[in-house]
Amino acid sequence: MTDNSKNNTERKDTMKQPSENSGVQVQGHIKIFDPESGEVFVNKRNAIHYENMSEGLAMSLANKTTGFVHEMHFGNGGTSVDPTGVITYLPANNTGQSADLYNPTYYKVVDNTSSLNTDPIRNKIEVRHTTSLVYTDIVVSCLLDYGEPSGQAAFDNASNFDDTYVFDELGLKAWNGTVGAGPLLTHVVFHPVQKSLNRLIQIDYTVRIQTLTNLSSVS
Repeated sequence: MTDNSKNNTERKDTMKQPSENSGVQVQGHIKIFDPESGEVFVNKRNAIHYENMSEGLAMSLANKTTGFVHEMHFGNGGTSVDPTGVITYLPANNTGQSADLYNPTYYKVVDNTSSLNTDPIRNKIEVRHTTSLVYTDIVVSCLLDYGEPSGQAAFDNASNFDDTYVFDELGLKAWNGTVGAGPLLTHVVFHPVQKSLNRLIQIDYTVRIQTLTNLSSVS
């Protein structure tokens, strides 16, 4: 091999593409509570719809005006309760682009920059990041006030767990141009929680985006 050929080979070797072995993980956590009494109804992790989430992240990064979190949806089809009180939980819906809650019954716009959000002070999305850490949290806050939803029972003593506003599932949906019709990004199923006129319910929904090189659980 001539010196020129050898130099060309070495030059090609040094121009090889870098090997990227890191990655990104998305995980979520919800806390459902009464902000006045402090009573916590649900405190658990949720399932991520990775296909829809990956598309939403890409659309958001590419500034395509869709894909970002826009609504929180509530439903009552995630569980069944037998006459003895035993609760059976259905698995979270996190596959298939058309995935949805089992029985969606209500939703609120939580994007505080949207003109469709009627209370952006209490229904909002915050981005929280600490310098030098390799994860960033999206914190979605949603408040169900005393008078909402319309048609709810007066007191939280329902014996019918199939009531429209006895919630046992919820999820975040992205904006796709039509309110209420965006792709499901997350889904969680939990024991039934009734929304009634005599109580406030707040949901703090944290979605953590972090690299796989330095994982940290959502607290």
